[in-house]
Amino acid sequence: MNSTAKEREIVLSVQGLQKSIGRKPIIHKVSFDVYAGEIFGFLGPNGSGKTTTIRMLVDLIKPTAGKIIVCGEDIGTHPERALAHIGCIVENPEMYTFMTGWENLEHFARMQSGITRTRITEVVDIVGLDQRINDKVKTYSLGMRQRLGIAQALLGNPKLLILDEPTNGLDPKGIKELREFIRNLAESGMSLFISSHLLSEIQLMCDRVAIIAHGDVIAVGEVDELVSQAGTYTIWQADRPEAAREMFKDQPDVQLIADEQHQIDEGLLNTLHEPIITIMDESRITDWVNRLVAAGIGLHSVQRVAPSLEELFLKLTEGEKIG
Repeated sequence: MNSTAKEREIVLSVQGLQKSIGRKPIIHKVSFDVYAGEIFGFLGPNGSGKTTTIRMLVDLIKPTAGKIIVCGEDIGTHPERALAHIGCIVENPEMYTFMTGWENLEHFARMQSGITRTRITEVVDIVGLDQRINDKVKTYSLGMRQRLGIAQALLGNPKLLILDEPTNGLDPKGIKELREFIRNLAESGMSLFISSHLLSEIQLMCDRVAIIAHGDVIAVGEVDELVSQAGTYTIWQADRPEAAREMFKDQPDVQLIADEQHQIDEGLLNTLHEPIITIMDESRITDWVNRLVAAGIGLHSVQRVAPSLEELFLKLTEGEKIG
């Protein structure tokens, strides 16, 4: 990011948000800010309070306490003015499958004032549906329907786009395309609020993240900073892995990590032959390279790997799994 958070315009400010059903509190004093042009992740397991929070952000349900400020407008006192700055897809985008994509957008444009045919054409170009916009929605793939839903959310030219679990059901190619598309929107100056339980996607997609569990936000910060709190692994590939393991064993400056003790992406590990996973200070790596080579152990690679957000989540929540 080009500037510090303090210097940036706050597009969404959530202050002490609470929600109770009857006497049972389900959201507890949730607070965070979303800045102009950033992709903000809202991460937590199913049932953690993500969708309930989002429904309050877009005024579908009322909070028990707290404030939601969108571009300086309090959604509690001036909902229409606040919501004019927001585009959102809560859960799955609902479209009329018997109509074309263009007809769907025309239908939704009629529900808002001032949406011109030119603006419809603009959002079609933004989401890359210009080649298929006149086809019936029932012929669209899930990824195309997701893009059409985003086009609908963009009609009013919002400053904040809220997407609830946008990668649900998408194949890897669709997820990659959506990630690139979201990044392009942020680079144009729009703020994006993305909720997900897919940790790897939040890690790849977002600038900052709030982690929520049991209705409490337990951490807010830049993704890289939060990940670094969980420590960084050094992964070694050696031509004599057992001999290298023996040298690392019981050394004061090395922690040798067993397979069941880490949350490193299996896709990465599967590309390596008998990887040795350690935790050590980065300043010790050169010394250990020299010691292994002096012992006649050849090294194919040495790489530093940050743990996943899942590992951070497990540490922050004392072991609760994200489902």
